[in-house]
Parts: sequence; C-alpha cells; structure tokens
Amino acid sequence: MQFEKGDIYHIYNQGNNRQKVFFNRENYLFFLRKMKIYILPYADIIAWCLMPNHFHFMVLVNETTVAVTGRKPSASLKATPTVVASSCRGEGIVSVARSDTDGSELRMRTFNDSIGIMLRSYTNAINKKHNRSGKLFREATKAECITCFDGITPSFYNTNSGTQINIVDPVKQYPEFCFHYIHQNPVKAGLVKKATDWEFSSACDYAGLRSGKLVNIDVAEQYIIDTKID
Repeated sequence: MQFEKGDIYHIYNQGNNRQKVFFNRENYLFFLRKMKIYILPYADIIAWCLMPNHFHFMVLVNETTVAVTGRKPSASLKATPTVVASSCRGEGIVSVARSDTDGSELRMRTFNDSIGIMLRSYTNAINKKHNRSGKLFREATKAECITCFDGITPSFYNTNSGTQINIVDPVKQYPEFCFHYIHQNPVKAGLVKKATDWEFSSACDYAGLRSGKLVNIDVAEQYIIDTKID
C-alpha cells in the first residue's frame, strides 16, 4: 500500500481463506479500540464496517508518518545518539530511529506499517484467546485511492459479469459510492434488513442513532454530497 497525504482511500482485507476474523461481540469491540490507536493518528475515518470475515475503512489521510516512542535501547546505545533512516522511492524519510541519552527511542512509523501492526496485534490476541494459530487475515491489505483518478472504476465496483456502476463524475461520485457501498455490506450479505441494524459499522452514527468517536462527520460532509443513511 502506498498512501499520499490529502487523498481518500478505501482500505479492506478479509480472513485468510475467507475464514472468520470476528468470532463474538467482544472481538469487534477490541478491533475498534485497535483502530483508534493505529488509524486515527494518521487519518480521519469517514466510514467503516466490520463484517464477520472482513473489514472496510474509508479514510482521509492527514499524515503518512507519525513519531512513536519505542522501547529503550540497550546500554551500549545510550551514550551516543544515533539516527537510522531509509527512503521510499528516494523521496523523504519514511522511518527514523533515534536513541537519546535518556534511553528513550523515537521512530517515525508509516501509516502502512501502523495498519500492519494493528492486524498482527489483533491476530496474536485472537489466536491466544481462541487457542488457535496461524494467519488470520490475508497477506495483502488492499488500499484503493478514491481521489486518484485514472479513468478506471475501482475494482470493488466490479463483478464477474463486468462493472455495474457507470461513473459520470468521479470527483463527486467515487467518494459517495464508496461511502454507501461500505455501509450496505451487511444488508447485501443478508445479515440485516437495514444498514442501521448492523452494530459494527458507522451507519448508526450518520443516522443520528449513535455518537461514535471514530468517524469524522464534518470531514465526510466535505467530500460526500449525501451522507444520509436509511
């Protein structure tokens, strides 16, 4: 995944071999707490939906890297501060480690890395709790840019029989279609009759039935004409 500041992305992944990734209500709530820790420092969440075997986020990226405090380095590193940097495509620093004289360590963690850490952390916790092992999610998390237009409809609008949606004005329509596509997932899967009947999405927040802290409705209204959820 490659993120650019100021763009909107549809991020999604599913269980390895389409297996479940959420086994009970507490799993969903635990994952939401992970989202707050690992996504909000980088992006405003416009929409989200957690399904039994996959998830969807729609986010506006505000920062591609964020400073985080790491573990204290070994005693041999305390005396002299060090800097380790690597670049991505030769443009700017994407990771930095600095060992200060007080023994603390700061790292510039990328949004991409933060998502990976979130999924690994969740997987480790679920494996331990449910006495299982191995991968929980597919290896590659997908991130499709909603505001990076190349004239091709994003893949999540495609089916085996071809693209079902004819986009006339991508600047206005891509964000809105993605927004409603995410919230309609539980309905299309036959889990509920209305989007607002599904607890584990941002639909209830936009319907005024809940005051969730994950989504930024003010940001959503800047990019989406109709945020109304029935």
